[in-house]
Amino acid sequence: MMFAKILCVLYVSMSGYDTLYQDVDIVYYWNPLEFFSEYGSGSQNYDIIFQHDGSSQPRYAPYSSNSGFFYTRSNKKVQYLLTSLLYHGDLIRKTRTHQQVLNQLLLEHSSLFGLKVKTLDRHDYNQFPGGYHFNYDHSTMHQIISGELKPYIFHMFFTDGKETKVKFLKQFGEWYVHEECTEKLIGNANNLPASSQCCSAKPLISCYYKDKPSAVPCNDSPSHDKNGEPFWKQ
Repeated sequence: MMFAKILCVLYVSMSGYDTLYQDVDIVYYWNPLEFFSEYGSGSQNYDIIFQHDGSSQPRYAPYSSNSGFFYTRSNKKVQYLLTSLLYHGDLIRKTRTHQQVLNQLLLEHSSLFGLKVKTLDRHDYNQFPGGYHFNYDHSTMHQIISGELKPYIFHMFFTDGKETKVKFLKQFGEWYVHEECTEKLIGNANNLPASSQCCSAKPLISCYYKDKPSAVPCNDSPSHDKNGEPFWKQ
């Protein structure tokens, strides 16, 4: 899967197209293509633009770029970066993540070959919030839930495991797939069109943790984190 993530962007770039790559744990509110096509197109003219990962760990320094949501321009510098990332497959396999390897290559290619890299600030660019905000910035999450803040996307990174991500999305009010159509039960869908059998027009909200953002108060649920404070104050 990690190699497929590299190839799908590389092949599209080599075909002459700018690329917006995304993982599958993303909710869209607005089309972000116009933002990326215009952002940095002037004097900076960034070659690749990333969502901020939210982590300040040294292994992701200095860019802290999130490899699950980024925009690339089709040019030789980007194609060389992606080709180099592909050739570092041994490190990707060893570290079990291409994000750590990618961040090191970004530093190398920006220094040696003039690759222009931009990571959107996790605080100033709340148009692209994610798991960092979900876990640590509840003020921003309240603004999203109330409709005061209207971001382009929400990316449930910074969260361990698919099962936990699904629970968080359900509680956040951004889950629209009926239970009978989940991965383990997809055989029970009776071959009906997904739009009529699997997809809900309204969010399917469930409460799991009182200390995590939720579309409705979940104060009767347990805490996810030790000594976690309720998201909805009584």
